[in-house]
Amino acid sequence: MNRIVGLETEYGCLTSQLPVSPGAVARVRDWIFAGQRYGLIDVHQRDWDEPAGNGGFLFNGGRAYVDMGHLEYCTPECLSLLDVLAYDQAGDAMLTHALNDLKLTREVSFIRNNVDHYSGATFGCHENYLLRRTAPLTELNVQSLLTFLTLRVLYSSSGRVGGIPTGDHRLEIPLPGHQSQFQISQRADYINNDLFEWVQFNRAIINTRDEPLADAQKYRRLHLLHGDTSVLPATLLLKVGTTSLVLDLLETDSMPKFVLADAVSTFRQLSHNPDGPWLVPLANGKSAGAVEILHQYHEAAARQFKGRDRETDDLIKIWGETLETLITNRDALVGKIDWITKRFILEKFMEQENIPWNDPWLKSQDLEFHHIDPARSLGLALAQTPAPWLVSETEIEKRMLTAPSNTRASIRSKAMGLMREHSTDYFIDWEILGSDGVPPLQMLNPFESELDSNSEWRPHATKAVDSIRKKNRAQDEKR
Repeated sequence: MNRIVGLETEYGCLTSQLPVSPGAVARVRDWIFAGQRYGLIDVHQRDWDEPAGNGGFLFNGGRAYVDMGHLEYCTPECLSLLDVLAYDQAGDAMLTHALNDLKLTREVSFIRNNVDHYSGATFGCHENYLLRRTAPLTELNVQSLLTFLTLRVLYSSSGRVGGIPTGDHRLEIPLPGHQSQFQISQRADYINNDLFEWVQFNRAIINTRDEPLADAQKYRRLHLLHGDTSVLPATLLLKVGTTSLVLDLLETDSMPKFVLADAVSTFRQLSHNPDGPWLVPLANGKSAGAVEILHQYHEAAARQFKGRDRETDDLIKIWGETLETLITNRDALVGKIDWITKRFILEKFMEQENIPWNDPWLKSQDLEFHHIDPARSLGLALAQTPAPWLVSETEIEKRMLTAPSNTRASIRSKAMGLMREHSTDYFIDWEILGSDGVPPLQMLNPFESELDSNSEWRPHATKAVDSIRKKNRAQDEKR
């Protein structure tokens, strides 16, 4: 990829414990940081809703914490698609190890979904893409980006049974005599705006909050919250990889010129029509096929970036094959695209049990698709991951404790290693960290992976650690 990418996954928690999930979530969070097993717990309050002890940074460069009752795992900053996948799966592995070690596997499980079928609540998977300040954010380019982000739902979403009632008039979609039985997207019913700053209550396709977590003169961060949490590796990598390629087009001012009449309505219309037709209204009064429009983005990326590197070429090839197969033979995408795979499983189950779409049993099976434990996940059981995107269990285990070597996550991880046993007062954030007796270390360039040889922080940190070690030895001798 040509940019830094990171994912934030809020996990659903299924439990038979009382009180319900907060007890289990807190125990798993505490297990992650107990004895500094996988990271360093926050010793200072980060925000009004993040008190000390609510979470912390991980030695793999990521972060884990509790957000509004959900356990949230953030990957470190990644510069390759395989790293995005491997570090995302490392979060699943970490939680699975916690449940096994705590002997909670019979009562508690974590799932990678976005909807509570019973309360109607939603929780997200947020995508973060580093965007250069030089990107020409003209109105036409932003609208073109909005078009792509809306239409990618056809291969990036995980599907769901049913929908929710809402007072938003744009959800009043004419349906053939019944409520939607199956949707393409879990998040579509909850997205209210095309562009908006906040992330709750008025969720938007593009979040406009300008919080780069880096040098603000050079970078901005595109924060997306309309996408579903991916289960199948192919879905996750298509979602992240194609979005990164389209941002490459944006930065080179090469975006296809497509503007939707209403992005939110189109998002919901597509979600509620898994069988098509996927015709979408444009701002010029015409209509066009959603897949045909996506082909235009694919062709623009192929013209600009094919031959750049192996990862890009693999992605362009698989993206093109996926778009073609969406039209010609959708069943061939079972095991590759989440919503198609889930629908296939549920239809087979309905046929076997002779039940209709509105049977409550289907909502239970919907959740089974999303289990993080491969031994339980209905989705992962059918995974057909293209060869370039295969990641071994050994690599996933390794990434639970080691950071990417080519981003600033490596610096953060190494600095945390110095703090691990020799500092009781520290603070850590994405772009800055500090420890007692050490000047703050600013990491404003996410592409830097090593401390500058002239950095003042290294000798100060070493001196501070040596001082703490001596103090600890003196205390031990007195005892």
